[in-house]
Amino acid sequence: MKTLFIDCDMGAAGDMLSAALLELTQNKEAALAELNALGLPHTQFIAETVKKCGISGTKLRVIVNGVEEGEGSVHETHGHHHLSDIEQIINKTNAPAQVKANALSVYSLLAEAEGAVHQAEINNIHFHEVGTLDAIADILAFCHLINALGVEYVVASPVNVGKGTVKCAHGILPVPAPATAYLLKEIPIYSGAVESELCTPTGAALLKRFTDKFCDMPLMKTEKIGYGMGTKDFERANCVRMMLGETDNKSETVTELNFNVDDMSAEEIAFGTEELLKIGAAEVFATAVFMKKNRPGTQITVLCNEEAEAAITTLIFKHFSTIGIRRTVCSRYVMKRTVTELKTGYGTVRRKESFGFGQKKQKYEYEDLARLARENDLSIREIKSLIEKGSKNER
Repeated sequence: MKTLFIDCDMGAAGDMLSAALLELTQNKEAALAELNALGLPHTQFIAETVKKCGISGTKLRVIVNGVEEGEGSVHETHGHHHLSDIEQIINKTNAPAQVKANALSVYSLLAEAEGAVHQAEINNIHFHEVGTLDAIADILAFCHLINALGVEYVVASPVNVGKGTVKCAHGILPVPAPATAYLLKEIPIYSGAVESELCTPTGAALLKRFTDKFCDMPLMKTEKIGYGMGTKDFERANCVRMMLGETDNKSETVTELNFNVDDMSAEEIAFGTEELLKIGAAEVFATAVFMKKNRPGTQITVLCNEEAEAAITTLIFKHFSTIGIRRTVCSRYVMKRTVTELKTGYGTVRRKESFGFGQKKQKYEYEDLARLARENDLSIREIKSLIEKGSKNER
């Protein structure tokens, strides 16, 4: 799986994120030409190689009407827009449909954040810094580059937001700025030693839209590394580092629910287990345990995703005699799985194949083997052997 890891130890800004992606492309000059061919009005992308704290990386400059982002009264020069204006600008570009859709979804997040902060309807939001053409350019560039790279999974580290204050169109605000703080809800963030705004609203919106998981760097085979440089200079290198590579598979978060019963029959437990599996439990299994007064009992363990947890909890209390459930959130590694239908001389059988982490496993679906065994008056062992011989002969 093509995985992108974003190191946000020095925050995240739209231009820095886009510059790091640009470094990951096979041909940076060709990718830059694609950005300039997107057709944003009066806008030009320029990539420069710069060094910060001895690290060489790319600074992506956005020139609008001959003025660079951050120069003088740049935001007055570039103008401000409502959401409908931004939608028109993006839709008129030459970007692929998926890139446009992603860019618009980023702006929907920004509009939601601004609306929540200012207690205003989304369509009435008047974008300031994030509504300028250079901000639109940063977002469109990121959406185009990540689409061109074919990234399948995005992991980002916890985000350093910086500290202190930042001057915005509405005045001097605390870091992170209110809209940024809203966008970063439920995302792990922290304030380091650098007194500056390290995570901008644009950077926060891009991370929220594209990141699948916020955690430490996963187990991956790195193929390319890119550094997107910021404008300011600090004691630490002001850059976003990205690593592009392959992971055997992603880790996923599951909820483990445990409870004990000592007053239920085997039939009742079996029925309850089947009901839990029907509504989306990933796994349900029982373990023999000794409970208080040395009474033999059964510990039931249920694994499920967050979306199904509430419904499964309700069903546990309905079908099992327990009055309490233990809950633990776990991470687990899962091999990729596919199912292939095989046409054999004895009938159709499904073969489940799992691969990843340097391993490959396969297994025939039991229900199919049982059906074919009955239809051909054979044992499970015999039908499995015949199917495997046929698969080898086909090779």
